[in-house]
Amino acid sequence: MAATPHRSLMPRDERRAQILRAAAVAFAGTGYAATSMDEVAKCAGITKLIIYRHFDSKAHLYREILEDVAGLLLDRWTEVTHDGAPRVAAVEVLLPVARRQADGFRLLFVHASREAEFESYHAEFRQLMLDLATERIGPVISDPVVCRWLSRQLVDFHVNAVLNWVDIGPPERDAEFAKRVTNMVLAMVRAAL
Repeated sequence: MAATPHRSLMPRDERRAQILRAAAVAFAGTGYAATSMDEVAKCAGITKLIIYRHFDSKAHLYREILEDVAGLLLDRWTEVTHDGAPRVAAVEVLLPVARRQADGFRLLFVHASREAEFESYHAEFRQLMLDLATERIGPVISDPVVCRWLSRQLVDFHVNAVLNWVDIGPPERDAEFAKRVTNMVLAMVRAAL
C-alpha cells in the first residue's frame, strides 16, 4: 500500500500574506467589482474555503490590501516629514512602497478612486499629498487658484510617474528616476510662476 504524502500546512501569517498578494494581483487586473473570489483563489493556488478562513468577505479582503498599502505609505510619510527630519521628495515616499506592493499601490491610487465603497482610502492619502504640495509651493505661487491647480497636477504627476516606472523601470535605476522626477517637478513649478 502506497503511503499518503504528508501535507504541511502553511503558518497562518504566511498564508494570510500569500492571499493578500494574490488578491492584489487579481484585483489590480480587473478591479473590485469584476474580480470574483474564485479568481482570487485561483491566483493564490488555493480554494475559496481557505480564503474565507482568513477573510469573511471579498470587501474585507480588499480593505485589508488597501489598509496595508496606505499604512506603509503613511509610516514612510510620517518618517520623512515629522519635525526635525529632512524633507524628501514625494517620489522618495511613493516609490519604495510601490516597489514593495505594486499591485496594492495600483489599487489604492487607480481602482479605489473609482469605487465608492473604498474611495476614502484613496482620498485620505491624496489629501495628505495635496496638503504637503500646497504647503511647499504656496510660498512661491501667490495666486491661490494656480496654487491649488498646480498642487493637484504635482500629486497626479508623482503617482502616475511612479506607476509607470514600476511597470517598466528596473529597480537599480530608481535613484536616477527619483532625481529626474524631482527635476521635472521643479521645472513645472518654475513654469507656473
